[in-house]
Formats: sequence, structure tokens, C-alpha cells
Amino acid sequence: MHPLEHPLAGAARTALACLDLTSLNDGDCAADIERLCERAVGPAWRGAAVAAVCVWPRFVALARARLPRTVAVAAVTNFPDGGTDVARAVADTEAIVAAGGDEVDVVLPYRDLDAAPALLAAVRRTCDGKRLKVIVESGVLRDAASIRRACRMALEAGADFLKTSTGKTRVGATPAAARLLLDVVAEDPRSRAHAGFKAAGGVRTVADAALYIALVAEVLGPGALTPQRFRIGASGLLDDIEAVLGGGPIPADASDY
Repeated sequence: MHPLEHPLAGAARTALACLDLTSLNDGDCAADIERLCERAVGPAWRGAAVAAVCVWPRFVALARARLPRTVAVAAVTNFPDGGTDVARAVADTEAIVAAGGDEVDVVLPYRDLDAAPALLAAVRRTCDGKRLKVIVESGVLRDAASIRRACRMALEAGADFLKTSTGKTRVGATPAAARLLLDVVAEDPRSRAHAGFKAAGGVRTVADAALYIALVAEVLGPGALTPQRFRIGASGLLDDIEAVLGGGPIPADASDY
């Protein structure tokens, strides 16, 4: 490490490359999404763009038009409530695909796990060939057995990623929930070589991100620290990434991940 480099610079670079820069506010407008896309590509000094932007389905076409093909456009379906209306989830997914979206983040019906397989299967068929991230809302499910059950359903339906949270409930991503999701991926012989993990909800600093980077490296191996297998869904995290990479103040308790 260069003697003047921030102690968390390595984690910041990984977080940037694997960031789903997100705007899912109720009041989002076209101008908000245009600003999001500008930030996704970033200033020249940063030297890299984010992995994807994540928006409402109605903004997919706008985001796709504003971004280079190297930055994916993700959008949400069955969001944020995780209901059981298959037709609604499919309609949102069809809109995402038709508008040029690359990735679909679907909320699993976490309040009624019995309804999850049918909804996930329908969404998977509708976005065949696109990357599918399944949100299990681990902060609401809470108990390990329910979280594991939801994760297994997601992988059985063909999920490419297991995602912790919508970011719209009181408890978002936690290291304990992340380990559960990662363990399910690692234990599944059909998925462990290719499925990924996304932390979302409350990841605001590079120090926060470093916890999940370390967990992914431990459970899935350092080779999984790529956008193909690891994502962080956040809005404010980019501010701290840029502060770290741009020579912002180094916190007294900073340490390498």
C-alpha cells in the first residue's frame, strides 16, 4: 500500500466496483435519475464507474439512455411490500425488460413463504436471460430457519443473487444475516460456483462495506469479490467511497479489511 493511501482504499475500490447505486424514493423524478446516472459514472479522478444503478421500473429507459453499457440498469419488482400478486410482479418485470433493463431485484413474499415459489418462478420466466436478485427481507424474517428457507426457495427458482433487504424496513443488512445467505449459497451444489450475494439496507460507509467484503471472501472465496457475485445496494455509500479514494480525512479507527 502507498504510504499516503487511505487504510480503507482497497475496500473502497471493491465497494465501488460492486456498488448498485440506488434511488428508490417515492418522489423520484427524471431529474433525480439523471443526477444518479451522472454520479454512477463519476468524476475522472475516480477512475471507475459503479456496477449498476437501481431504480423504479418507470425510469429504466431513462437510465439506460444516460449510462454506458458497462454500467447495468437494475429495477425493482414486487417492491417494497413483497406481496403475493403474481400478475403485478410479472407486469413490473415485463416493463423492466421491455425498457432495456439488465437486472431485476424482486422482493420474495416474505410474509407468506408458501406463495414464494410461484411468484419467483413467474418472474424468473419473464426475465429469462437477465440477472435476477431475490430480496429475502432478512430483517423481518429474523429467525435463521425462515431465512434459510426463503434463500433455498430463491435459489431453486433460479436466483442469481440473494439480497438481504429492501432498505425500507427497520432492520436492513446485518453481518449475521449476510453469513446466513452466504452459507446457503455455499452449501448449494447447484449454485455455489456462480450465485452471488447483495447487501442492502444501512450500508453507508466504507467501513460498513468492508465487513461484507470480508464475509464474502471468507465464505465464497476472494474470487467472488466481483460484480458478477457481489453487490452492495446503497445511495449514500458513494459519498464515503469518494472521500476515501479522494483523500478525505482518515478516521482514527480506520483499518484494512
